[in-house]
Amino acid sequence: MLAKRIIPCLDVRDGKVVKGVNFTGIKEVGDPVECAIEYNKQGADELVFYDITASHEGRGVMLDVVKRTAENVFVPLCVGGGISTIEDFRDTLRAGADKVSINSQAVKNPSLISEAAEIFGSQCVVVGIDAKRDGKGGYAVYINGGRIDMGLQLGDWVKEIEQRGAGEICLNSIDADGTKAGFDIEMLNYVCDRVSIPVIASGGCGKLSHFTDVLQQTNSSAALAASLFHFKELTVGEVKQELNKHNIPVRMY
Repeated sequence: MLAKRIIPCLDVRDGKVVKGVNFTGIKEVGDPVECAIEYNKQGADELVFYDITASHEGRGVMLDVVKRTAENVFVPLCVGGGISTIEDFRDTLRAGADKVSINSQAVKNPSLISEAAEIFGSQCVVVGIDAKRDGKGGYAVYINGGRIDMGLQLGDWVKEIEQRGAGEICLNSIDADGTKAGFDIEMLNYVCDRVSIPVIASGGCGKLSHFTDVLQQTNSSAALAASLFHFKELTVGEVKQELNKHNIPVRMY
C-alpha cells in the first residue's frame, strides 16, 4: 500500500498565513515561508498554499511567496488561488511549485484541466473542490471560497475531473471546514467510490484521532489540515507516529 501523506495547508491572504471557520472569522497566523520551513522540518509530505482571495478579487497567484518557499523547502509544493490560464500554470511551476491547484476556474472553464494535463502532465494538475450537502441527499459544488453555488452535482463533477486528466482531487467539505469536528467521512467515501485518482481529505480536522479515522474509514490518499498545525496543537511528526501505531503506512523522517 502507498504511504499516506500528511499535508499542512497554508491559506494566504495579503502575504500572511490566515485561518478562519467556514471561510469567515479570519485570523492571521504568520509568515508563509517561515511556516513552510517549520513544516518541512516536521516531516510534512507536501505543502499546499492557497491564496484564498485571489479568485474573488480577480488577482494572479503570489509568485514571490512561491519562489521564496521553493528556495527553502524540499518537499512538493502545491499552489492554488488565482490560476486562470495556462500561462498562470507555467509561471507558478517556474516559480518552484510542483503542482498547481485550480478550483473556481476549473468549474468555470473545465478545458483548463485538459489543457494543463496535456502540456504539463497529470501529476501537476490538482483540482480543488469546495462542496456541501444540498439538502436533497447529494452534494453541491461551490466556488470563490464557498460563496457561489454552481448548481453542479459533486458526483458528476469528480468524474469529469478524472476524465479530463487531473492527477488528484483535493476535497474540502464546507460543512466541516474549520469546525474541528472531524473530516467529512461520508462525502469522502462518496467521491472515492467514484474516481480512481488520489483524493486528499480536507476540512474539519480537530484532533489526533481524526487523522486515523479518515485514513482508516476512507480510501483518501492524504489528509490535509491547517489550524491544528498552525496553532501548534499538533506537529506533523506526532500525527505520523499515531498513524504508525495504527499500522497506517506513512513516511517517517
